[in-house]
Amino acid sequence: MPDAIRGRAWKFGDNVNTDLIAPGKYLKLSNQEMARHVMEGIDPELPKKIQPGDIIVGGSNFGCGSSRETAPAAIKYAGVGAVVARSFARIFFRNAVNLGLPVLECPQADEVATGDELEIDLKHGVVKNLTRGTAYQATRLPAHVMEILNAGGLVPYLEREIAKNKNKGG
Repeated sequence: MPDAIRGRAWKFGDNVNTDLIAPGKYLKLSNQEMARHVMEGIDPELPKKIQPGDIIVGGSNFGCGSSRETAPAAIKYAGVGAVVARSFARIFFRNAVNLGLPVLECPQADEVATGDELEIDLKHGVVKNLTRGTAYQATRLPAHVMEILNAGGLVPYLEREIAKNKNKGG
């Protein structure tokens, strides 16, 4: 995981649910194919506009709805570097971390506009809006969450931990 994530902001409002993020009619597709439909329920053109490292910015309760992990997977496989929102549905937040997609709660997320250039310092939980010359303090992610993100997700993290224990004779 890089020290800083930098990209263009794509702004969405409150209560963006998993059906809007990853429409149910595409659930049988691979993660890569699903990524071509990310956020289709709100902006059908978004997958064509996203550049690697771009940042999705939401309002309150981002990722509400079903517990499907295809929603954060579609975001990750679309090349999005992180999601910043005022708040997240708990299951979406956990699924995102498990998949290695950084998610930050930031009370000032509403101050960001689509097209703003953002830079995120994950270690310190700081979101810099380079376009507006402002910085916002997000909730810092706990050390164990940062370890999972740095490993690329929960499965790679656990694989690494198991390998370490085997090497120790455990």
